[in-house]
Amino acid sequence: MDVNGRTAVVTGAAGGIGAALAAELVDRGARVLLADLDPAVAQTAAGLGQAHWTGDVSSNEGVDTLLTQARQQLGGIDLYFANAGIGGASGLGDDGDWDTIIDVNLRAHIRAAQRLIPDWTDRGEGYFVATASAAGLLTQIGSAGYAVTKHAALAFAEWLSVTYGDDGVRVSVLAPMGVNTKILWGDGTAPKTGDALAAQKAVSEAGSVLEPDAVATMVLDAVDREEFLILPHPEVLDMYRMKGSDYDRWLGGMRRYQAKLRASAPAD
Repeated sequence: MDVNGRTAVVTGAAGGIGAALAAELVDRGARVLLADLDPAVAQTAAGLGQAHWTGDVSSNEGVDTLLTQARQQLGGIDLYFANAGIGGASGLGDDGDWDTIIDVNLRAHIRAAQRLIPDWTDRGEGYFVATASAAGLLTQIGSAGYAVTKHAALAFAEWLSVTYGDDGVRVSVLAPMGVNTKILWGDGTAPKTGDALAAQKAVSEAGSVLEPDAVATMVLDAVDREEFLILPHPEVLDMYRMKGSDYDRWLGGMRRYQAKLRASAPAD
């Protein structure tokens, strides 16, 4: 899909990958509504000369409000970038941690699709882009919630493509390793220790840490080609193939890697 002249919604757009996606869309001629719970989204949107919405996409009410405002501001929605996400708690977490990360990293995608797909299938076109992670193909050392929700987000996108691809709905999934954002490094208020630091190192030391604008360019190039799986770190595909070729060997290797990371991380 050529995004020139199209309309797009980008969630998680106050900074990081979301802000970079919005900027790249504008550079390519799209009109964009930037959405984020962080009030800084207003400044990011103003810098691009675009509309914004400040709110929470982790609830039905939030998604309803966002899409209503997007249609009012843009006149319609051609592309939806489900980019908002959180890292979540370390380890197994508690019930509240799971409710939060599932709502943000997965149900936000489902709730948006439930409302967008009927319109897109009626008119025969639409584009859903989900930000997952290499963790959705592999796993995430240190955080069960992140690993599970990113697997689920990728699985949901696969299902959308299979089910609605012949109706004109296009789907892509972004699955990077390290990107220079707060979700990788944290907000700087406290140093990471224990499993949280192991989780960070598992990403930052596994390959290069890319800048968000470079990732955004790759995403929009892939959208132009209508490619499903977007891998800014191509080595992820080799890792995924290794995983599938010998699951037990891969699990053993991951346990050894986890032990190494934990040994080098200060205790909580």
